[in-house]
Amino acid sequence: MLFKRKALALVVWVMLCGGALQAQDGKLTLSVDKIMRDPKWIGTSPSNVFWSEDGKKVYFYWNPEGNKSDSLYSVSADGKNIRKVSAQERKNLPSPYGDYNRAETKKVYEKNGDIFLYDIKSGKSQQITNTVERESNPEFSHSEQKVTYIKDNNLYAWSLGNGQTVQLTDFKKGRKPAGEGKDAQRDWLKEQQLSLLQIVREREEKKEEQKKQRLAEAPARPKEIYVEDKSVNGITLSPGEQYITYQLVTRPKNAKVAIVPDYVTASGYTEDINTRTKVGDAQNTYEFFVYDTKRDTVFAVLMNDVEGINDKPAYLLSKEAEASAGKGAADGKTKKAEARPTVIYGPFWSENGKHAVVVARSQDNKDRWILKLDPATGKLTLLDRQRDEAWINGPGIGYGPGEIGWMPDNEHVWFHSEESGYSHLYSVDVNSGKKKALTSGKFEVSDVRMSDDNKNFYFTANKTHPGEKHFYRMPVQGGDMVQLTNMTGAHEVAVSPDEKNLAIRYSFSNKPWELFVMDNKKGAKPKQVTQSLTEEFKSYDWREPENIVFKAKDGSDVHARLYRPENAAKNGPAVVFVHGAGYLQNAHKWWSSYFREYMFHNFLVDQGYTVLDIDYRGSAGYGRDVRTGIYQFMGGKDLSDHVDGAKHLVEKYNVDPNRIGIYGGSYGGFITLMAMFTEPDVFAAGAALRSVTDWAHYNHGYTSNILNTPYTDSTAYAKSSPIYYAEGLKGALLIAHGMVDTNVHFQDVVRLTQRLIELGKDNWELAVYPVEDHGFVEPSSWTDEYKRIYKLFEENLKESKK
Repeated sequence: MLFKRKALALVVWVMLCGGALQAQDGKLTLSVDKIMRDPKWIGTSPSNVFWSEDGKKVYFYWNPEGNKSDSLYSVSADGKNIRKVSAQERKNLPSPYGDYNRAETKKVYEKNGDIFLYDIKSGKSQQITNTVERESNPEFSHSEQKVTYIKDNNLYAWSLGNGQTVQLTDFKKGRKPAGEGKDAQRDWLKEQQLSLLQIVREREEKKEEQKKQRLAEAPARPKEIYVEDKSVNGITLSPGEQYITYQLVTRPKNAKVAIVPDYVTASGYTEDINTRTKVGDAQNTYEFFVYDTKRDTVFAVLMNDVEGINDKPAYLLSKEAEASAGKGAADGKTKKAEARPTVIYGPFWSENGKHAVVVARSQDNKDRWILKLDPATGKLTLLDRQRDEAWINGPGIGYGPGEIGWMPDNEHVWFHSEESGYSHLYSVDVNSGKKKALTSGKFEVSDVRMSDDNKNFYFTANKTHPGEKHFYRMPVQGGDMVQLTNMTGAHEVAVSPDEKNLAIRYSFSNKPWELFVMDNKKGAKPKQVTQSLTEEFKSYDWREPENIVFKAKDGSDVHARLYRPENAAKNGPAVVFVHGAGYLQNAHKWWSSYFREYMFHNFLVDQGYTVLDIDYRGSAGYGRDVRTGIYQFMGGKDLSDHVDGAKHLVEKYNVDPNRIGIYGGSYGGFITLMAMFTEPDVFAAGAALRSVTDWAHYNHGYTSNILNTPYTDSTAYAKSSPIYYAEGLKGALLIAHGMVDTNVHFQDVVRLTQRLIELGKDNWELAVYPVEDHGFVEPSSWTDEYKRIYKLFEENLKESKK
């Protein structure tokens, strides 16, 4: 009896530490230690897929042998003859990135900081530059007789005909040297000398003649443009080569950069890492210029007359209205609204060289304009304005210029817009401004490219289901979307140069990414090229999570992944997982980037837990309203979605309401803290990993879009930051954070720790990881963290906490 008790105690101890006993049938029995090993134990999926320039091979990075790093492999277009590429062949390969001439017979590219010209028919490269300095951004000129590139922040052109290199811009740091100033006394003396002494006059006249001769004989040089301490970006040559456009960036001198101490270093000393500013600090400013080479003049392109440039965001107008109402009647004077700071991207020139458009974005990210540019005058003509009182984003839109291009007629531009509530393709006539929707529906379009014959678009869309990504072909004027892929899951597709074949990286929810090839035809059968998984990984029967939809309290549909034990006990325990990144999708049907968590959820189900993984408000894949559902209140609808998810588990899946835990990292860690502090009766235990505790200390680019800035919208920050709610903690809380996290700084949890100490809370613990950044790297760190998470759930959820 004593032996049996000891054996049972050993099993319990192993389970609490994340261990598991090996199955007797030789199949893998999951444990935290096994899951969190170096991911090579799973197998390494192919990545970075690209076609050879002649379309005969597909190249990809792969590591079937489990080496320290991936190797380059190739396979023929029909999926045969897979082989590792030799070091010499790899060295001679052109870069997969670059610019093609219109006939696609030549390509220019950068490799190792030098520029090369590649002849596709012969397969030979010609090296254009060979310097210590880096040359980058090579492009064919519109005439295709030159190759332009950037070197030392200046634009150069190399002639295909005679090999001559010409410098096209001369940007210089600092201020232009001041000329000789006027001085009445000195001018009088000089005039006296010239009038009195003939030899002086003759010598001065000779010097002037020599100066004129030197200037006449000197080769043409670009205009010296002094940029002070500003940076030069986006240098672009117009098709006619008369105009050169560029952007100047001014970095603020008074911005304060946060420092993260690195304690574990080779030197033995603590070393400081410069990271980023905090939200609301001074930001870069941007200017856009045209250099007219024929007129030898430079002028700025201004947004002052563009529709909406002075429009303030709604949240500021409401605050101003409240302030005015509080002060009573004003003095009758109305302050003129100032033009908001903007960033201009482009220009994007039509194929015939007649038209140019730019994309402009307000720096508060409430507006995005597509504008026709007259380079001779700098005049801007509005073609499309998208305004969002939350913030502009979405597939094909992003935070820069987004995906944009010219239609075959050279009179229409295609672009993305969320005007309908979902990111879709539109075209606009650059002469009349007439706009047309090319796609529509409750789905999103992304990764758009035009076919070489300019007759069709290729793109990815989640039309069949929000959690599936398929590849489509559609006529450029809109019409039927022909679905070319058909396997359930997600497809990342590279089209062959002749557009006859597709190379596809495909995965399903319980099957990691593999490489397939298929004909570029509807209904064609894909052929699997790679077999990447290890026998050990395949020996476990990985679950296909159920994709479910439940109703939030406001009536919205919420998508989620559900993992259930086959014979779930009545009133059993459950765990809710919160994905990170904010704008990310995880309740989908492809292999998750959270693969460790996916495996951990399988392990939890083996131990009797039900697991729910929610695409809460703010997640990607579901359109604008879901994307912006967290505006001015993170921890609002995104948290209530998790509370409603917990309620759904109780009502439909026999989960004990007193035995529900929650965990997640980054944004998921933030939601976990908000859940434990503001919904303490819903979640009995929570693990907050690398979590934001106070949004006023996060970065500007992400946070200001959602919460504006702390000094203009302090209420949004107070509502959204867990540190203000710490007194609400009731359940058991685990906080885990890397000490060299340069994204969410360790300072976040240090400040929260002090707050919990001052509040007298004793039901929490802090686990620190001295060598880890935001994304953990070391298997030992992953293992330690998830053993603690598992122990937290075992100790607090396995018995009812009534």
